[in-house]
Formats: sequence, structure tokens, C-alpha cells
Amino acid sequence: MAEKIKKVVLAYSGGLDTSIILKWLKDTYDCEVVTFTADLGQGEELEPARKKAEMFGVKEIFIEDLREEFVRDYVFPMFRANALYEGVYLLGTAIARPLIAKRQIEIAHAVGADAVCHGATGKGNDQVRFELGYYALDPDIKVIAPWREWDLNSRTKLIDYAEKHQIPVEKDKRGEAPFSVDANLLHTSSEGKLLEDPWDESPEYVFNRTVSPEDAPDEPTYIEVEFKSGDAVAIDGVKMSPATILTKLNELGGANGIGRLDLLENRFVGMKSRGIYETPGGTILLTAHRGIESITLDGGAMHLKDELMPKYAELIYNGFWFSPEREMLQALIDKSQEHVSGFVRLKLYKGGVHLVGRKSPEESLYSMEHVTFEEDEVYDQRDAAGFIKLNALRLRLLNKRGKTRINPSYE
Repeated sequence: MAEKIKKVVLAYSGGLDTSIILKWLKDTYDCEVVTFTADLGQGEELEPARKKAEMFGVKEIFIEDLREEFVRDYVFPMFRANALYEGVYLLGTAIARPLIAKRQIEIAHAVGADAVCHGATGKGNDQVRFELGYYALDPDIKVIAPWREWDLNSRTKLIDYAEKHQIPVEKDKRGEAPFSVDANLLHTSSEGKLLEDPWDESPEYVFNRTVSPEDAPDEPTYIEVEFKSGDAVAIDGVKMSPATILTKLNELGGANGIGRLDLLENRFVGMKSRGIYETPGGTILLTAHRGIESITLDGGAMHLKDELMPKYAELIYNGFWFSPEREMLQALIDKSQEHVSGFVRLKLYKGGVHLVGRKSPEESLYSMEHVTFEEDEVYDQRDAAGFIKLNALRLRLLNKRGKTRINPSYE
């Protein structure tokens, strides 16, 4: 017997899976369904989702443009940390889930819903990310996860269910789908089916945001990115909003074959999975941000950030955006960015992002006087002798205790 649910807010894309979920919710729980569709820059027309929801008799339909909030309040704070999961992944899917979860809970409160629902499978990370977000924002909310409840555990069963209930099935979705795709303004993620064998190279048609590096222009593209307090604010002297900046960087990166990643990653639920990612704008932004930090951020602060970054990235990957430890780390990271302002010049060429210049007229910690190979009056090289002797003291004492590392055969 299904738990009694009065009204549920469904994260609804308008695709086959969530359309089936919409019908299944009504049949299984005999409840009112409210749909929520977020525009995070996935590049798809969202009005068809509204029409499908109306076709199913949904009375309360929410379709919201969240691109600016997504980049300003989620992507940019993450990039201040230079976050990379397992050293390479720019967390494009993971960073979108807390925003979707937040808006679902807000809508649930606004319409008086007692439950929320997502379409993530029981094998992946997204179920964890959505539900940790839900419970962090409303500990008493009821959560429905159809993939953990129903018996529609194959593409064939989904198609049969759809046809039985007159749910439109697009022709290219019949049979086994070649791979699944998730997209937003930061990245695209492709996985499953023909990509499951990690030995096989991904076919070129999997990529839809980037040209092949081999087909990219033979002449490099130079751009200048301006930063203010750790966030990009302009490209080539043109001030832009956060979402507009990322959109422009995506165009530049995609045209130059930048941001492709073939990753075999460790999911939070315990298994390894292979993902093919495209993050053209994010890849440029990461290089640019590290470039401006190199000239404005104190060395000790930079190294501490680098030590903390893997933990920060793991928290986001695992779905703990709303946790106190992530917020504590964010406060430290944001403090470090107060003087991270200036300009970087980048060369984009055939899949590569190359930092070729950086300057910060007001915040630079770089002193040419101190590092010059010519004569100077600001640094006494004799000071280094004492510095070295003090740092060597414990090593000399260890040696006197008989811990020599000299191979006797060389004596």
C-alpha cells in the first residue's frame, strides 16, 4: 500500500522518463502532481515540457529560468575554490542538483505539497544529491524515488508502459538508447550503453558542445578575462553577467575543441562509472582563475586552498552542498578571494588553454625588484644562509644521531 500523498512536486524535464513518472505518480499515489522544470542552460526548448504537463492534466506548472542564479550562486563560488573531483572533473552535474532541490522545496512550501519527487536511478549519485538537499532544507518532507519503487527496470518496460498509457515516445527513443545525456550551462555529461566499456574510445558524435581538437582553427584565439574578488566579470573589456560570461566562454572553448574529458570515476554509492564530459567554458575559467590567483594570492593561502580543495570538491560531488562543513570551507575560500582581482590573457588552441599573461595593477604581490637577476637594493642574498641553516638544523641533528643516508659503498 503506497504511503498517502496529497500533492507532490516533480522535477520534470518533459522527457520519456519523467513523463512516465508523472503518470505513475498519479496511478500509484492518487495524488495531485505539480511539475517543476528548471532552465539551467541545457540548450533545450522548455515549452514542450509545459505542453506535455498540460496534456497530463497538470494544473500547476513551474518553468523557471535559473541560469543567472545557477552561475552566480553555485558555479562561481565553486570555481573560487578551483574545485576538481579526483583531480580532473569540474562537477558540472553535481553543482546543479542543490539548486534544483532548493527550488523544489520552495515550490512545495508555496503550493502546500507534502512530497517531492525526482527521476534519478537507484544506481547513481543524483538520488543522493537530490535527497540530501531536500532533507537539509525540509527534514520532514516526503521523498518519492520511482526508480527505487517501481518494476519498470528496463527500457523495454518503460516503452511498453508509455504506449499503454498513450505517453508520446519520440522515435529516436525506441529500443535501447545509445547513451544518456545530462546538460546545463556548465557542461554536458554522457554515459551508459555504448560508453560502458572503458577501453573503447568515445565516438565523435557523442560530443555536441565542442569541435574535435583536430578540426579546431589552425590559428590560436587570444582572450582577456577580468576578475573582481575571485569572479570573472568581463571578457575582452566587455562587462557581462555571470551566466553571459559562461555562455561566451562556452562558445570560445567549444570552437577551439576545449574541455573534453573521458573519466572513470568513483561514485559515492560505491561503484565506478565512466562519463564523457564537455566543459569548454569551465575549463577556460579554471585556468584563468588560477592565473589571477598566482599574482594576487599569498603563497601560504594558495597552498592551504590547494590542500582543502579535494575535500571541498568531494563534498559537492557527494551532495553535501548544504552541509555546515561545505559552508565553513566556503567562508574560508571567499575570504581568500578579497584581493583576487585583475586580468589574465589566454591563448586557446586546438583543445588547449594556455595562460600567457596576467596583471593586477592594484592587488599584485609580484615584485620584479625582488626576483630580478640584475642588481637590486631590496634583497640581501646573504640572508638566505641563516634561513637555510635554521631549516637544516633538525636534519643535521638527525645525522649526528646516526641516521645517515649515505651509502657506505660510496665512502
